[in-house]
Amino acid sequence: MLETVKYLLGSAGPSGFGSKSTAEQVTDYCPDLRSITAIITGATSGIGAETARVLAKRGARLVLPARSLKAAEDSKARILSEFPESDIIVMPLDLSSFFSVRKFVADFRSLNLPLHLLINNAGKFTQEHAISEDGIEMTFATNYLGHFLLTKLLVTKMVETAKSTGVQGRIVNVSSSIHSWFSGDPISYLSSITRSRSHYDATRAYALSKLANVLHTKELAQRLQEEMEANVTVNCVHPGIVRTRLTRERDGLITGSRYNLQTYTHVAVQIWCSFWLPSSSKPSLSSIHGKLGSLLLEPPMVSLYQGMDSQEWWTKPPTFRPST
Repeated sequence: MLETVKYLLGSAGPSGFGSKSTAEQVTDYCPDLRSITAIITGATSGIGAETARVLAKRGARLVLPARSLKAAEDSKARILSEFPESDIIVMPLDLSSFFSVRKFVADFRSLNLPLHLLINNAGKFTQEHAISEDGIEMTFATNYLGHFLLTKLLVTKMVETAKSTGVQGRIVNVSSSIHSWFSGDPISYLSSITRSRSHYDATRAYALSKLANVLHTKELAQRLQEEMEANVTVNCVHPGIVRTRLTRERDGLITGSRYNLQTYTHVAVQIWCSFWLPSSSKPSLSSIHGKLGSLLLEPPMVSLYQGMDSQEWWTKPPTFRPST
């Protein structure tokens, strides 16, 4: 509780940054990212939009995949109005669709670009029960399975880029402390809400998808290190209390008062404080791998969820696991 109060008041954590720090302040560590190519999902608003804006300011080439091309083009236009020399590519991607994910990756590969940063930021929280075109509950399909498949299809490109350039690759999965709210058998619950809306609870479904992000991070970290010997790290971040379009269906006096404790200009700070800055700019982060971070933490970061076998989650489940 004390740490939360300090966070809300803007006190700096061990990292030297607090909730009043901006993404621009944190990226003073890496003022020149002109050699970096980054893919950012969910970059049309909120955390993703601010991340994209500051990356563009630092010179990185951005690939902005989005379900709504108009929203992505609008984001691109806003960035270009501030930083006219920015290199920004807009591409279609619906994370709830395995077909769309595979097509995006094929189209990206056809550009023959390197890939240094993959920021899996897009998220969905909805009160309405829905099923994806692949027959999966929509929150889980969007928040986890789409990013799982996207990462799996792009990781070889990231390994190749890190090897050829000598710049460590970074994968960031944006999770949430809400992942710890989930209890019970995740596979059984997912099956039940996929079969029937009667068991659907929006918060529990969201918590399950965020738990899956954490377990994905943990297992992928082990595989990158032990099987691929890759110069690529993967971590996940908890973005704190941030008002974005994710919670738009629950806007009201209470939620508005709570989230207005912070401003949009600070929303990306935890991503910047965490893991994906090039190791040449902040060497202390180069060894951080397979961890869950938040604003007040600095290495050693907290270990990921220990209550479940991440390898079993990766390999055993269900018929809903997308093949590659």
